Amino acid sequence: MARLVLWDVDGTLVNTRGIGSAVFDRALEQVLGLAPASRISLSGKTDPQIAREYLELMTVDDLDRRLPMVVEAVEAQVAAAATMLAETGESLAGVPELLARLATTEGLHQTLLTGNTMANALVKVTAFGLQDWLDVEIGAYGSDHPDRRELVPIARERARRLRGVEADADDTWVVGDTPNDLACARAGGVHCLLVATGRFQIDELAALEPDAVLADLSDTEAITRILTGG
Repeated sequence: MARLVLWDVDGTLVNTRGIGSAVFDRALEQVLGLAPASRISLSGKTDPQIAREYLELMTVDDLDRRLPMVVEAVEAQVAAAATMLAETGESLAGVPELLARLATTEGLHQTLLTGNTMANALVKVTAFGLQDWLDVEIGAYGSDHPDRRELVPIARERARRLRGVEADADDTWVVGDTPNDLACARAGGVHCLLVATGRFQIDELAALEPDAVLADLSDTEAITRILTGG
């Protein structure tokens, strides 16, 4: 039986210590010549969605032309911040142990489903040595679609096409830390585990009625049982 686990990155696998807001500030200043006067919430959004919201906030006229320029500048800023990210950020509690444990589970494939572009996601997981447990080629990213709710079918199709993984919806899990992760899972017809390791408290996440909710990812065996139906 094939199983597919789709991991969010920021707030679920890693804590980047606010680097996201900083790189958007610098990217917007690079492209537009000025930084935004205020910041928007980034939680659970795709990078292109965030870029568009900032451009709308800043009332940029030629938004569609500027949008890919901002996304490209964000990727350059994230890449440039890789060393600082590794020094100041961290992988979250239990993450390396859990990824390693799941990597030994027969028939289970794990990858990323994140609002980051693929380039940004790779920088972040590599900064903390998580990349070897993740089959990033079959993931789905903000660079694939600006609407996170469209990403589950993309990941499942890639898993089938590139790895021959035929995981049923009932054997597929999205793991994230925001309501948008749950909305993404529901839109894709798959299960969702939410963890209170980001901006949202566990009672807020539980009220959304995901398939499972936990304080963090530190209980390796319990989470393995959830994700494998054991």
